[in-house]
Amino acid sequence: MSKKKQRVFTDIQTEVVVGGGQTLATLPDGRKLFLWGALPGEIVDAQETKRKSHYSEGIVTAVHKASPERVAPQDPESYISTSPWQIMSPEAEAHYKAALLEEAFELHDIVLPKPITVYSDGNMYGYRNKVEFSFWFDTASERLDLAFFRRGSHGKIPVQGTSLANDLTNQLGAAVVQALNQLGIGGRALKTLLIRTNRAGEARWQLYVKDESFPVADFFAALPKQWQTDSVQGELIYSNPKSPASVITRRLSATPTPLTDSLLGVTYRYATESFFQINLPLYERTLRDIASWLPEDTPVVDLYSGVGTIGLSVAGDRPLTLVEINEAAVQEMQANIVQLGRQQSARAILAASEQALDVIAPEATVIVDPPRAGLHEDVVQQLLASRPKRIIYLSCNPVTQARDIMRLSERYGVRAHQGYNYFPRTPHIEHLVVLDTIL
Repeated sequence: MSKKKQRVFTDIQTEVVVGGGQTLATLPDGRKLFLWGALPGEIVDAQETKRKSHYSEGIVTAVHKASPERVAPQDPESYISTSPWQIMSPEAEAHYKAALLEEAFELHDIVLPKPITVYSDGNMYGYRNKVEFSFWFDTASERLDLAFFRRGSHGKIPVQGTSLANDLTNQLGAAVVQALNQLGIGGRALKTLLIRTNRAGEARWQLYVKDESFPVADFFAALPKQWQTDSVQGELIYSNPKSPASVITRRLSATPTPLTDSLLGVTYRYATESFFQINLPLYERTLRDIASWLPEDTPVVDLYSGVGTIGLSVAGDRPLTLVEINEAAVQEMQANIVQLGRQQSARAILAASEQALDVIAPEATVIVDPPRAGLHEDVVQQLLASRPKRIIYLSCNPVTQARDIMRLSERYGVRAHQGYNYFPRTPHIEHLVVLDTIL
């Protein structure tokens, strides 16, 4: 079967921003077109990137009539790959994120008790403490560059870094590429480069390669010594080429010491590849808000707890149970519990939340921070059966959060809510909802 030829659309009138972060338009034949690089009220040309029976997706190639909310992107060549909302003002971003939250809850007939606001600290760039780069190999010059995947395709675009990350991340990425070019390493030998930094200005990196015989010693010899110190450490990792993701198959060099960061005065350690929030100032604001809603003298249950940063930061001396399915994260969590001297009051459980339902007790305050898919149905049913007086629900996906709150609404009502702009210049939103029993 021949591949559908991608079409070019001209003089398209854009309409509204939709849940995925794209802007909607209607084609002359009535089909919907979801566009990256457009704002509502514009007239644009676009290149189709995907075609389905009832809709198409595309990327703007020219703007004939611009919205007054449009601004010039800081990463003009790559912003659609990483941060497609670079084209709108911060005020417009706050407006659209609040509107998307409202739309998600209206879809499920949930009435929120106050107007929706999305908190931002005003730092729209340089906020990410974790970036994963791919690689681009120029066959003409036979040189590597860092790269990101083009949105809507498997193609790549070379970059020198990203404005979403700090200078340390971009400088370290350039140094790794320089060492690879010095050795004449081609793009086919590489998967990705993961870089993490902390607030103390320390960095850890992992270079994922496809060949177990990669010249590890030669690479470290080529990497300038300023990028091999106690504060900047890295490792080479063989990742099975058959795996589409950068997973650890075998470590080819020594493992760096974990990074540490403090949240509300509590210090946490975490491995380079483990989950840790990417925008710590906004996360701390969220933790303060969660702490303000914890009743005194009640045990706390923290489901989907990662390395334990929510529960261990806010529970204080309350009895605390943390449930997490990722074994590496639980190991970090247990180390954090010991470091904090919380062995008597905090316990870590290695399990999926839906397999640890007995921890959901009526006398507990339950905190949930599930993945984008939302709460497992068994967790919802156990919450309804056990009826803890308060549920504190933090979500990175308001659509599934609203769905779950609708399912809980037979016994719970929304007491408070707050949005957070963890991911400026992207469509992603974090949203906190406090639920109290009503029956």
